[in-house]
Amino acid sequence: MAHTAHRIVFANEKGGTGKSTTAVHVAVALSYLGARVTALDLDPRQRTTHRYMENRTATMEKRGIDLPTPKCEVFRGRSEQALLVAMDRLEKDCDFLIIDNPGRDDPLARTAAENADTLVTPMNDSFVDFDLIGQVDAETFKVKKLSFFAELIWEARLKRSRATAKGQRPEMDWVVVRNRTGHVEARNMARIEQALTEMSKRVGFRVTHGLSERVIYRELFPSGLTLLDKGHLGELGTSHLIARQELRALLKALQLPEIPRREPSLALA
Repeated sequence: MAHTAHRIVFANEKGGTGKSTTAVHVAVALSYLGARVTALDLDPRQRTTHRYMENRTATMEKRGIDLPTPKCEVFRGRSEQALLVAMDRLEKDCDFLIIDNPGRDDPLARTAAENADTLVTPMNDSFVDFDLIGQVDAETFKVKKLSFFAELIWEARLKRSRATAKGQRPEMDWVVVRNRTGHVEARNMARIEQALTEMSKRVGFRVTHGLSERVIYRELFPSGLTLLDKGHLGELGTSHLIARQELRALLKALQLPEIPRREPSLALA
């Protein structure tokens, strides 16, 4: 049987939710743990994930250092079938295939989401972002209906259950990641938490906390470094240490498959 990687798809049709930042940090974290990781950027125009890895490579060359770094390429095909072929090709040579979807709805983004093993949907704690998953009543904040995106994933999970029964792929695990929670007023946060809890029971996703909005994430992009490259970041402040703890907690919450043992892994200290 051909080797099959675990597919982690980061998908949100809205921009500004920290999707690519989260994808990059998870990819690098898995590389630090000794996994073979390949990232596929589905946005050939923005190509944020790919540019991040290009910056990382340039920094390593400039400083003469070697850091755990995922492979990365940009998908430039046009058809859903071409994407499936690319995914099949890439996953034969890695343990985790990480796909960064564009911040919009298109056939390629749907195909990637439908074929995820772990689907990660980062969202900011606001009802603007919650609208991606479902609509709420303006006065009671009770969930009224599922969004198109939620219905799409629901149907994809039903199809996947048949493949799982045949032993072809694992069950799809959908994880909604709440970013920027520290910037939300307490009453509004409680309403969002209530709505997410109600929706998670109806649709079947898990909810976990993600990354707070910190300047450090934006500052790291030009160098391609991450919070895990602690020996190359200079003196770290309290906010950096807290952010790294958030990342470790997120990686644990994703409940990804165990990484095959090869070379001694590096700790995410």
